[in-house]
Amino acid sequence: MKISFLLLFLIASNLTIVHGQPVIRIPEMAVPKLKAVDTRLKTETAIFKAQNSNPFALVAGGSKGIGFAIAEALALRRYNLILVARHHSPLVEAKKTLETKYNVQVEILSYDLSQRASAPAIAAWCIDNKIPLKMLCNVAGLGGANDYLKIPLDTLHYMVDLNVESCMSMSLLLLPLLEKNTPAFILNVGSMAGFGPIPSKNMYSATKSSVIFFSYNLRYQLKKKNISVSCLAPGPVFTKPSIKADTKKRLGFLGMEMAVPPAKVGEVAVRETLDGKMIIVPGTLAKVTSGFVRIMPRGLLASIYGNLGEEK
Repeated sequence: MKISFLLLFLIASNLTIVHGQPVIRIPEMAVPKLKAVDTRLKTETAIFKAQNSNPFALVAGGSKGIGFAIAEALALRRYNLILVARHHSPLVEAKKTLETKYNVQVEILSYDLSQRASAPAIAAWCIDNKIPLKMLCNVAGLGGANDYLKIPLDTLHYMVDLNVESCMSMSLLLLPLLEKNTPAFILNVGSMAGFGPIPSKNMYSATKSSVIFFSYNLRYQLKKKNISVSCLAPGPVFTKPSIKADTKKRLGFLGMEMAVPPAKVGEVAVRETLDGKMIIVPGTLAKVTSGFVRIMPRGLLASIYGNLGEEK
């Protein structure tokens, strides 16, 4: 029983850092308003011309972290890319790196995916340019150390909009292009946090659970259309040095063993998506632990996570 509690503690703690940085307050008026396309990108994206006959994959949240790792794994397989992210500079750097290293075509679009107008604008650009889209990767998300009861309502709305609504909207609006390029694929990024209720991460685990269940349902709905849907549910991923240092300090050896490098997460995610796998959990220890969590009664999990997450 002590081992089981330790494994659960590792999951609960590591889920804080699965996707990077701590949650910060994002006032409603401070969230950047949608730009149709960043003016600095107009020369790169306003007039689209395919440079080769390779298929395209769109990676929402693809400028860094897990999103970039997925983009790199796709580029390795000769996929052209459309990278979408909120900030311009990381997109430019990602484009340069991928085009130079893999000799693929990379288009970049600056959008805040938490804004409801973003998905329709992105989809319109893709449809207008007749992009031969074969894979959609919904990676963008928000999580962190603070959650429900500790952060303001506008930040909670931002989390729901980014983690759930953008995924739902992008999947629906880009279906026409995916249907034209079957067999096609959708990869949604959930989290091990979505496998069970975690009171200290109420909204994060709830949104990631939504992504997992949405992916299961969508997979069934699109089966006859020859579009395969997968959901990546990783444990801890070190996307920057501070996360690694924090994990080592708080969780020691086992925490480090649970972690999987971003590049490996991206490679496993793309490989298993193309193989048609539904739930993807990179790393042996994370896979075994997630299987244990998924069969436990939800009430018991909530009680255990609640006790582990209580502030001393």
